[in-house]
Amino acid sequence: MNLVNLESVSHAYGPKPLLSDVSLGVEAGERIGVVGRNGGGKTTLLSVIAGAVQPDKGRVTHNRGLRVGFLSQQDTLDAGTAVREIVLGERAEHEWAGDQRVREILANLIGDLDLDARAGDLSGGERRRTALAQLLIDDHDLIMLDEPTNHLDIEAIAWLAGHLAASKSALVAVTHDRWFLDAVSSRTWEVVDGRVERYEGGYAAYVLAKAERARIAQAAEERRQNLMRKEIAWLRRGPPARTSKPKFRIEAAQALIANEPPARETVELMKFAAARLGRTVYDLEDVTLHAGGPDSGPLVLDDLTWQFGPGDRIGLIGVNGSGKSSVLRLLAGTVVPDSGRVIKGKTVRLAHLSQELAEVDPARRVLESVEEVRKYLQVGKREWTASQLLERLGFKGEAQWKVVGDLSGGERRRLQLLRLLMDDPNVLLLDEPTNDLDIETLNELEDLLDAWPGTLVLVSHDRYFLERVTDRCVALLGDGKLSLLPGGVDEYLERRAAGTALTARLGTSANATIAQAPSVAAASGGVAGTSTPDEGLSAKEERELRKELNRLERQLDKLSDQESRLHAAMADAASDYEKLGSLDAQLREINTQKDTIEAEWLEVADRLGD
Repeated sequence: MNLVNLESVSHAYGPKPLLSDVSLGVEAGERIGVVGRNGGGKTTLLSVIAGAVQPDKGRVTHNRGLRVGFLSQQDTLDAGTAVREIVLGERAEHEWAGDQRVREILANLIGDLDLDARAGDLSGGERRRTALAQLLIDDHDLIMLDEPTNHLDIEAIAWLAGHLAASKSALVAVTHDRWFLDAVSSRTWEVVDGRVERYEGGYAAYVLAKAERARIAQAAEERRQNLMRKEIAWLRRGPPARTSKPKFRIEAAQALIANEPPARETVELMKFAAARLGRTVYDLEDVTLHAGGPDSGPLVLDDLTWQFGPGDRIGLIGVNGSGKSSVLRLLAGTVVPDSGRVIKGKTVRLAHLSQELAEVDPARRVLESVEEVRKYLQVGKREWTASQLLERLGFKGEAQWKVVGDLSGGERRRLQLLRLLMDDPNVLLLDEPTNDLDIETLNELEDLLDAWPGTLVLVSHDRYFLERVTDRCVALLGDGKLSLLPGGVDEYLERRAAGTALTARLGTSANATIAQAPSVAAASGGVAGTSTPDEGLSAKEERELRKELNRLERQLDKLSDQESRLHAAMADAASDYEKLGSLDAQLREINTQKDTIEAEWLEVADRLGD
């Protein structure tokens, strides 16, 4: 049963038609991901389906009584209204506190917020998460989300994907997060040139199907050209004496990539990086760092020794506020450690893309602002002009002659990134480089970074991009260390779910309120993550448990020291892959032991009530 029908819908802003004679429907329970270039009409399509925008032509029909939840990119929260009232409305405390689904939404989206805070006092990201929580708590037949993963960390994105996949509501979501698309979508719509092309499956299936469509179209064009050539030859020679059919290969999607080279020639790039960088890139020795300066703000690094070597491609993971940007600023030299020292290699040419947009002369043209840095750049084995690179990152034709002051936030972000690349760095520190980039531009950026030799440290909540351009992941887990994750993002999420990571998503405001709600314990046996000490411990039993706790802590300290030494050894053996494999196996074993001991420590601490 269709919930919404669009019949011959057209809509334009100014002279540009965004939708042209589009007819489609959304069925009950269907989950649709919407992709396309920025400015191509994705948000317009969502707004038309939701009924927020009336099309210039055509008709939009909703089922009678259809309940639509629409998260737009601009929230409409009343600045003077409390978070509690926005999200929970008139629900009594015992009502929502006894609802496990509501508590889960609160904990995963606004667990760090004070429910009594006013919307006007929240940051943009906090307002966004508040609006999303409000939408998910209410009941809807159709949920429509425009960039729902903005301002969410990797863990919250994984939770949201699972929540939506388990929901019975139909879903239409616009997002550039390709992992999220694969996790939630059963169909994909591509908005291109006013049309809506429809594909079965999530992002991976869409890519394969689109490649197959392109191959078939190319084959058809080749056949048409072949027939035309024959027709012309016939006109020149007279009636043909023989005929032949055009031949072209029909291959499965897998055959399209069977003979392709690997995405990244890792060994070659590491050799080139080592030649340009030398042995030392960054060495951290006994570094302690707080996010707010010496002994203020959250502890990020605690007496850490670590090495970043030539050719390392590292993804840095952690919850929002764990200190990822602080680590990048430490490497960039814009902050100094509380103690210890950071040794920077003499050959390092650094480029740091922060989350703040760098100032570019607003009166200059886009191409001029890039060419003033450099006109040509060698990427891998190919030389690119500034204009060619601009085109790859979405500045096509006349867009290269736009005045910088007229660019959108996303366009400024792309320009800033390209100016950094044109300066020919050999070390890149990238803090959320995918913000405001559409999928096509992300693909081009990934391709550029594949051929770029050097050391890369990336902070990103875009899981697909993170796994695509990095070779290793490390995490800030709240213990002052950088923890190597051989299993990547999946291992990080497993450790967070198992409670072995010390950083907590659950804050002390909304979750404290949840924990204090009178009916929660009766309804669900207590709030997840809380524990009560064993009653009636004797003095002897308590002493024995304290001794056990100290023993486990000493074991954890020893394993952490071994882990640090292995990290250093892996950095020294960066080009010895056989030795790296052996060291990595040892590291996995140590991580397994740590997980076991940490679980025992938590059990003992629970009994003591610590």
